[in-house]
Amino acid sequence: MNKFNYKKKYGQNFLIDNNVLDNILSNLDITPEDLIIEIGAGSGNLTKKLTSFNAQIIAYEIDIDTKAHLDKIQRLTFIYDDILKRNIKEDLKHYQYKNLYIIGNLPYYITTPIIEKITKEDLNPKGMYFMVQKEVAERLTSPPKNKEYGYITVYLKYYYNIEKLFNVSKNSFFPIPNVESAVIKLTKHNMYQVKDKNEFIKLISDAFKHKRKTLLNNLSNYDKDLIKSILEKHEYPILVRAEELPIEFFIELANAL
Repeated sequence: MNKFNYKKKYGQNFLIDNNVLDNILSNLDITPEDLIIEIGAGSGNLTKKLTSFNAQIIAYEIDIDTKAHLDKIQRLTFIYDDILKRNIKEDLKHYQYKNLYIIGNLPYYITTPIIEKITKEDLNPKGMYFMVQKEVAERLTSPPKNKEYGYITVYLKYYYNIEKLFNVSKNSFFPIPNVESAVIKLTKHNMYQVKDKNEFIKLISDAFKHKRKTLLNNLSNYDKDLIKSILEKHEYPILVRAEELPIEFFIELANAL
């Protein structure tokens, strides 16, 4: 592992625990007809194992200094660029595949932007498997009435079932990070429908803008009488905060506005 100069600006912490790598693979059900996107190939430890599925693979890696090492891995395509700046659909246009899977050890500071980008580009993956900071995993899987529950929880639950698969010790990485990690699984669903997704996203963003404020205070520019009527319908207190309300409430409110 001493062949890399680790770069803090990329949040590089490479997974080196073979048991964890195998545990990730054991949760995957990938066939040779599928396409895998790996985000952050890094040291290539996970990349090499993914080739065992004999599926097509596109691996994104922002650090060009890893190229000499990664290019030794056969049977896949590397794209050395920042995935946040890519048109992923354009990158996929020449590929024919049955199912798309997206997998990655996501840098902690850009976990949310990456998942939001995948969602907004409407890539429709069958499954996404990400190594994330443990606190992020708790936030994304949190039910209402928990301090971790917030805008990003509701936003992603609109599109995905989110499950924490297992925790990962910080000692499984090199360099060793300051935080514990977890592997999460996101599976697309079509449980919810709103009239206008952009308005729904704006609504939940506004609702959680100030966590200590009540829902009505955060949504002071919205129809207060309508909000009160839906709260009363479901027997929620008028002074309720957004973090106490399930996604179904916000969907009903968005469709009523």
